[in-house]
Amino acid sequence: MNRVTHFEISAEKPTELIDFYKKAFDWRFEKWAGPMEYWMIMTGDEKLPGIDGGLKIRDEMGTNTVNTLDVPDIDKCIKKIVENGGNITVPKMAVPNVGWLAYFADPQGNVFGIMQSDETAK
Repeated sequence: MNRVTHFEISAEKPTELIDFYKKAFDWRFEKWAGPMEYWMIMTGDEKLPGIDGGLKIRDEMGTNTVNTLDVPDIDKCIKKIVENGGNITVPKMAVPNVGWLAYFADPQGNVFGIMQSDETAK
């Protein structure tokens, strides 16, 4: 519970980075069919330890890499983050057919995502 399950890399020109990561690390990329420009990253054999991630266009957060935590209840998690000095930087939003996602900064400015799985999210 509350484990890092996903990472995101932000880029000004994502398609240029795809070529870099393919050649440097043999990562595979697949364009996501969702409502935003996003590429799923497969970093290796699913049977081996490690996580996969995503590549997106850099936004107003300006972050380079964001790790996302799997949480059982995003609303409770948001409450605990705020109560303990964190700041919600992107409010809870639906990722259609995947779940609920929000971003927060810890008290020293490190940004993380939190995701509650929910295939009914719209």
